[in-house]
Amino acid sequence: MKKGLKIIIFTLIGLIFIGTFVFLFQKSRKKEIQYNAKMDIQREALITGKISPRNEVAIKPQINGIIAELYKEAGQEVKENEVIAKLKVIPDMNSLSAAQSRVRLAEINYEQALSNYKREKALYDQKLISQESFEQTTQLLNQAREEKSAAQDALEIIRDGVSSSNATSSSTLVRSTISGLILDIPVKVGNSVIQANTLNDGTTVATIANMNDLIFTGSVDETEVGTLQEGMPLIITIGALQNLSFEATLEYIAPKATESNGTNKFEIKAAVLPQKEHKIRSGYSANAKIILEQAPDVLAIPESALEFEGDSTFVYVKKDGNFTRQAVTTGLSDGINIQITNGLKEGDKVRGSQIIFDK
Repeated sequence: MKKGLKIIIFTLIGLIFIGTFVFLFQKSRKKEIQYNAKMDIQREALITGKISPRNEVAIKPQINGIIAELYKEAGQEVKENEVIAKLKVIPDMNSLSAAQSRVRLAEINYEQALSNYKREKALYDQKLISQESFEQTTQLLNQAREEKSAAQDALEIIRDGVSSSNATSSSTLVRSTISGLILDIPVKVGNSVIQANTLNDGTTVATIANMNDLIFTGSVDETEVGTLQEGMPLIITIGALQNLSFEATLEYIAPKATESNGTNKFEIKAAVLPQKEHKIRSGYSANAKIILEQAPDVLAIPESALEFEGDSTFVYVKKDGNFTRQAVTTGLSDGINIQITNGLKEGDKVRGSQIIFDK
């Protein structure tokens, strides 16, 4: 009984081994393929990059100070000239002292000009001086008055950030210079900010961009850049939006390469068509597919069916029940299938490694 069980077990193992061998052998054999339809062949490039606004504007203060109030936050829309923040001025002591000194000097000059004017006016009324002399005195008084007013305005701006004569254009109010979406507000209430000058770039209070004008930025290998032309269409795919796809137009190809990991890359930029139904955020990673070359409705076979010898290319074509070696001329390849421009006709049976179905 035990001996019979062992025989059955060994028989099953043997059958499994033989079946596996036959399966692998059949799978490795070349299959007969019938090409009874043409297909489209195209060579594509897949470019990785990101989506970003064409222009991002950094809003900076006109004076040094401390953020007293913030009226906006990131993600909100803002109109041109709309107030984003209000500053509390921290005057520079040297500038403040100089402005106060200018005001005192202007007041002294004004009092002196006013005294001269009163004296000249009395003489002019008695016709003891000429009209020309009186007009000169009047002009000096007007100049002294204007200088006093200008000195007072300068002091108020340095001390308070706004003058009483021009309160509507206060430099303590940080305003947007464009209409768009606020991408970032990197400051908080209480932060010190400085205006841009020759020594530094100033503090960015907000970054704003027009999100209806987006571009795709990526880089292509030097082996593919030669086939690109401005105006070519691209298909952009954003994985973060459930593989959302939309169109773009190539508008820039860098004239100079940059080296990356030992290979030369050329930067490209493509204008993204506006997307009303989907909210695209700045910085999304994206892939762009661009067709470099295409050959529509051509005869094609798998590249694996080709055999190479020197500069010649061959396939095995079934004729009269046997496979005969046949020289062919190839065209465009998409990496899997390759165009046959000469040597085959529709309906020929070619020995290969996989089956191409009807289009």
